[in-house]
Amino acid sequence: MLVIGENINASNKVVAEAIAKRDEEFLVNLAKAQTLAGADFIDVNAGSGHGSLQEATAAIRWLVGIIQAAIEQPLSIDSDSPEVIKAALQEYHGEMLIINSVTAEPVRLESIGPLVAERQAWVIALAMGTEGISDRVEERLTACEQIMAYLTGLGVKAAQVLFDPLVLPIAVDTRQGLVTLKTIEQIKSRYPDARIVMGLSNISYGLPKRKLVNRAFLPMAAYAGLDAVIVDPLDNKAMSLIKVADMLIGKDSSCRAYLRAHRKGNIVD
Repeated sequence: MLVIGENINASNKVVAEAIAKRDEEFLVNLAKAQTLAGADFIDVNAGSGHGSLQEATAAIRWLVGIIQAAIEQPLSIDSDSPEVIKAALQEYHGEMLIINSVTAEPVRLESIGPLVAERQAWVIALAMGTEGISDRVEERLTACEQIMAYLTGLGVKAAQVLFDPLVLPIAVDTRQGLVTLKTIEQIKSRYPDARIVMGLSNISYGLPKRKLVNRAFLPMAAYAGLDAVIVDPLDNKAMSLIKVADMLIGKDSSCRAYLRAHRKGNIVD
């Protein structure tokens, strides 16, 4: 399973302050720590929700510049703003890349899709359209169909698309865990060459002992067809469960990755 390190995100107050102060040492160390912990991609999101577009584009350019200079791991460029994503891509020079994210909303598809095609990037595609996140599997699948039709029309291959089935907090609606799992299964059935990615922590929002809930949901999603997870790589138990899940669903030949991680002391219970 691919691991996308989630920790450099300005929704975290400490990270937002570090970006605002241009604290290069703190942010570079955070990127390096995630890489050492086993992240395959490092997500970078400089959007604090405050300030002008000019300030946002300057922040993402600076952030992408310092992170790509410090680590070899590829980046996931993460923003709600197509303009910010475009500015980040102008700064980023790596061959491997994830753009996070696109939806079935025509305006967003038409602004992000050509960037994906031009860079031959991977793209995280959220299973939602103009009406927001549906609580029904069928409507999420309709959004996926619209996204895939548009992207493949631009020459993007199915293997470049990482569908996010979306996770609504279980505390709000206890059916939503099953809705997400069923959505994963249906996307995998329709688009076997595409990948499935999930932001794990959303499932536990509003509950105590959130990490316990997240870790329990992870192997369920892996069984349903999850290929990648946006997660805190510094959570040793979650990273251990990723290795266990891969092994239990047949993605770890002869248990090699699990045993290798165990010998290194990276499997904890």
